[in-house]
Amino acid sequence: MSGGTQGRAVFSAETAADRVVPPTGFTARLTLFAAAAMAFLAVFALALSLATGRLADRWASELARTATVRISTTQDQRVAQTRAALKVLETTPGIASARALSLEEEQALLEPWFGPAMPIASLPVPQLIEVIEDENGYEAEGLRLRLMAEAPGAVLDDHTRWRRPLVQAAERLRTMGWIALALIAATTGAMITLAANAALSANAQVIRVLRLVGARDKFIAAAFVRRFTLRAFSGAVGGTLLGMLAVFMLPGASAEGSFLTGLGFQGLHWLWPLSVPPLAGAVGFLATRLAALRVLKGLM
Repeated sequence: MSGGTQGRAVFSAETAADRVVPPTGFTARLTLFAAAAMAFLAVFALALSLATGRLADRWASELARTATVRISTTQDQRVAQTRAALKVLETTPGIASARALSLEEEQALLEPWFGPAMPIASLPVPQLIEVIEDENGYEAEGLRLRLMAEAPGAVLDDHTRWRRPLVQAAERLRTMGWIALALIAATTGAMITLAANAALSANAQVIRVLRLVGARDKFIAAAFVRRFTLRAFSGAVGGTLLGMLAVFMLPGASAEGSFLTGLGFQGLHWLWPLSVPPLAGAVGFLATRLAALRVLKGLM
């Protein structure tokens, strides 16, 4: 048999097998919709995982090297204790810099909660000193004792108490995002399995006729696998594009919005959603193949 004749024979065999699978109808719509919806959700779960990962890394690196000294005392002692605290900080090994925040800077810190018109000068707001440590770090307990001796109203806050829960929360959100992706893949496989089972059951009589004329179960299963894999891939392509467009329309990262405005993809992370359609196709392939072989075995 020539190559052209063999090609026409294979094509005819594939076409005959494809006729077993209904090209339209409930199962086709269910597969396309499930793949598109799950791909859309997968893009958002992926964006959440990557964004919270960046957030956890940023918080861990930025907050780990900063601290605050708060001076709460009477107005007449405030200037003297601030100078004493700054002198202690400047002579402490491991501290790169220390500076007292101005009245305007403290007002900017309180503005999100109290508004821009708050008369901060007339309120008993403590003096804040920003402390930045170097790569070697400092000994916190020793610094607290020195501050207590030189400036009794000074309190060192190294951000440990509230930094650790923030980083842990971001890391847990990242883990939940990956778990959500696994659940989405499992749900996609379950939906495609149900659709394949319905299509196989609806065509049970046709399958019996194909067996009578010599068709093998692998030949019949291949038709279902091919059709449902393409449906899963096509639906996932549409859902992924819509998801990427929705993520692109989210507000960009900003200092004012912080976490709430940094949920999109950045840089090469935009390539990650492109892996969703092939993975959806792989899930569709495995789910349909297992379902087809199991149902065909039951139709013996």
